[in-house]
Amino acid sequence: MSTDLSATTGTWNIDPTHTVIGFTARHAMVAKVRGSFSEFTGSLTLDGADPANSSANLTIVADSIDTRAGDRDTHLKSEEFLDVAQFPTLTFTSTSVSQKSDDSFVVTGNLTVHGVTKPVDVEFTLLGISKDPWGGTRIGFEGRGEISRKEFGLVWNVALETGGVLVSDTIKLEFDVEAVKQV
Repeated sequence: MSTDLSATTGTWNIDPTHTVIGFTARHAMVAKVRGSFSEFTGSLTLDGADPANSSANLTIVADSIDTRAGDRDTHLKSEEFLDVAQFPTLTFTSTSVSQKSDDSFVVTGNLTVHGVTKPVDVEFTLLGISKDPWGGTRIGFEGRGEISRKEFGLVWNVALETGGVLVSDTIKLEFDVEAVKQV
């Protein structure tokens, strides 16, 4: 692991205007439905000398789900899925970070959805660090993971006449993160 990660050391706040917290589910066994959350906060505490000492946390407003279809979003917010009235947030708190290569990391943490907490691994790639025109320092990561929605109590579905179900159990998680270093 020869990359100098010293510039990553510090506390970083996720910039929600330059970050996408997204997901993909299979629909009717033939297509993908993509969605994202528009309201969230989070921070990273990074240790460039020893990435294992790093941590991350994220809080997502469940009601901010957006799949570009109002009726579907309303259904996803209902008791049959996220039940945003009872469970207004989704959270992720890291429990460990391991470095896989110069710019690749696995962040393991506790994901809470619908009141159920399960461990999840998310693979992240460091995209870079730069100075912005206003004197700030920014860092970028992209990440991927997947969960079983049934493990979080999200079991609503409809059997299809041709076999299979309307909504896949596997949900793919997608993170495009930009964060600003705190001084």
